[in-house]
Amino acid sequence: MLPIKILGTGIYAPGNPINNEELKELANIDFDSEKTEKGLGIAQRHIAHLRGIEETTADFATKAALNAIKDAGIGIDDVNLFIVATDTPEYISPATSLIVQGRVQGKESWASSFDISASCASFTIALDNAVRVMATDESIKHAVVIGVYNMPAYVRKGDAFGYSIFADGAGAFVLTREENSNSKYINGQLLTDGTQWDYVGVYTGGTKNPVTEKVLKEKTQGLLNNKPIPSDRNVRLWPMVIEKLLSKSKAEIKDVDHYIFTQINRSVIKKVMAAIDQPLEKTSFVMDRYGYTGSGCVPMAFHHAIKEGKVKRGNKIVFVASGAGLAVGSNFFIY
Repeated sequence: MLPIKILGTGIYAPGNPINNEELKELANIDFDSEKTEKGLGIAQRHIAHLRGIEETTADFATKAALNAIKDAGIGIDDVNLFIVATDTPEYISPATSLIVQGRVQGKESWASSFDISASCASFTIALDNAVRVMATDESIKHAVVIGVYNMPAYVRKGDAFGYSIFADGAGAFVLTREENSNSKYINGQLLTDGTQWDYVGVYTGGTKNPVTEKVLKEKTQGLLNNKPIPSDRNVRLWPMVIEKLLSKSKAEIKDVDHYIFTQINRSVIKKVMAAIDQPLEKTSFVMDRYGYTGSGCVPMAFHHAIKEGKVKRGNKIVFVASGAGLAVGSNFFIY
């Protein structure tokens, strides 16, 4: 166990929520809103550009970070590490975390900052990395870890699938080192299958496929769904990841007080909870309010679980998140 505690949490989503029927008008698309709401669980979402809001990834991340810092009750200069977890960065370079540090602290400081990009598993992997960095460097007293998503910026005009699912949002944690606290980070477990890199993603803008006139003419920029993701992938993977995570931690499924999963499909989460024989009261859903916010969804769901009294200090928590590529990250800790 590592003596790292979640001191505060914060979230941010731009503008007023957009329900399924309003989305059809704003994005000029059509989709089965009943299926989206009853199956996936998505009833509304926040999308900055559809509300005419000129905010992007760094804006979302900065506001979530400031909310978490306020919740933690520390000063902005108390933060020694900034990590932004996302696959929708502000720029290819420089790192979004650098921009967030500059906006939060407004000056040169003895702080480290870097981004982690592992699709929608980015936050869980960033959390695991942050804890281990803090555990080996006692000069880092506080860290801010931000999961943020701006995939609607990459959704192409007329893409009903993309607009109906993906949304803007960010969630942030303030971590602190506290040797005598009951709060501890117990373990993490990662899984990777890079043979699935070409299923879904944003494939233009990097060194392999720069944005050119040809790309724009062929309309191959932005979010592309190249291959169908197996419908049972997370139902198969998540129980397996939980079992390995808890096994290496010498714990059992029943020992966990609350589970937070990637918030892309309510029915999948229900199937996973049934597979591990746990009641739905031990998990949270926020896709009904925020849509799918990728790397932002796990910290956003956990923030609500705390504020709504579903999670209390001393509870044992498991996070599991998976993303295209394939990347899976998980965390086990005492809140």
